[in-house]
Amino acid sequence: MSDTVTMPKLGFDMAEGTLVRWVKAEGENVAKGEVLAEIETDKATVEVESSFSGVMARHLVNQGDIVPVGTPIAIIAQPGEKIEMPGEGTPLSEARPAEQKPQPAGEAGEPAVEQKPEGAPVLAADERIKASPLARRVARETGIDLSRVKGSGPGGRIVRSDVEAAAQAAKKALPAAAPAALPTAAPAKPAPAPVPLAPLAAGALEAPADEVVKVSRLRAAIGRRMVESKTQIPHFYVTRTYKFEKLMELRSQLNAYLPDDQKLTVNDFIIKAVALTLRQFPNVNASLKDGEIIRHGHINIGSAVSIEGGLMTVVVRDADMKPLRLISSEMRELVLRAREGKVRTEDIEGSTFSISNMGMYDVDHFVAIINPPEAGILAVGSALQVPVVEDGVVKAGLRMKATISIDHRVSDGAEAARFMQALAVYLEDPMRLLL
Repeated sequence: MSDTVTMPKLGFDMAEGTLVRWVKAEGENVAKGEVLAEIETDKATVEVESSFSGVMARHLVNQGDIVPVGTPIAIIAQPGEKIEMPGEGTPLSEARPAEQKPQPAGEAGEPAVEQKPEGAPVLAADERIKASPLARRVARETGIDLSRVKGSGPGGRIVRSDVEAAAQAAKKALPAAAPAALPTAAPAKPAPAPVPLAPLAAGALEAPADEVVKVSRLRAAIGRRMVESKTQIPHFYVTRTYKFEKLMELRSQLNAYLPDDQKLTVNDFIIKAVALTLRQFPNVNASLKDGEIIRHGHINIGSAVSIEGGLMTVVVRDADMKPLRLISSEMRELVLRAREGKVRTEDIEGSTFSISNMGMYDVDHFVAIINPPEAGILAVGSALQVPVVEDGVVKAGLRMKATISIDHRVSDGAEAARFMQALAVYLEDPMRLLL
């Protein structure tokens, strides 16, 4: 019996998505759990896995189509099964081979590269170049002019493989370096007299022209959610300074036993500490819906990750029950997928409390905007060496400031202050995080 695949709802506020690339072509076998397609939402490009096993009988939408949530996008049936498409009287054999037509390559597919010939016209400055964020990053790193690359993605979109192929072609086209001529002695010449600089005339230097940049879907989504948060959620803030010497010392000791690709970050410790603290404050691990406070049983910590074009929150689920090394391993995978544009639905949905850590940017202190529908978010600054007074003596100390933002409809200042006190138990005595 055939099954219909519909455009999934990949977020509570998602209304539609763009089908960026079909991973499974018509006629290919499909196993349950395999990736069928890549869907672009306001937040990210997500790999959608199949809930069925069988053969990909028919694509119902094309690559590049914007499709409302719940709309049928594909038919999966059993090998040899004949199906009748909606609105068609002719059955389609599910076992037929895929049509012999070129499939546009995606970020992970084989490149279908066609580079514009040398001397091709360069796009006007105000003409928008359709390229994936990853393709733009690779182009910057390799010095490739995107206006001279023809895209193989949906609608002519330039993808990573196109840029990599262009870079290889450019490297092969470089002429062999001619051998350097041997230096010959030349008669010494007197140094020229210095030429006096002419006074700089007004208007001799011109500022660059204004640049108009189209707002990306991700940036537009961030804007909508943050406006919603700041206008509808009454924020209040509580800041506390934490002693950080013991945590940094413990991290150094643990990392001495770990390979380079498994070393713990400061953020890993903070995620674990916040998760354990939330156990004691279920009112903070909550959200407000239809006039009711929902205290979540699971403690799923969202961490803001900087990606090209904005921010994305990735989620470590049940962080209070996971050891530090598992949290660290999951975060590495989540961040990698987010920056490659390959996140899964579960990577970015379901957080119950968030952390925004800007410590790596030498930020002393900042406040963060609550990520709805959550009730709170913790903003983390840098661990800095500062003068401190202990027992009447001034000495150097390592201190970190953190600020919690709370929805005043859900909690109040006293509870937020107690939360920050309880968090100090774990951050200032970090051996508790290993127990």
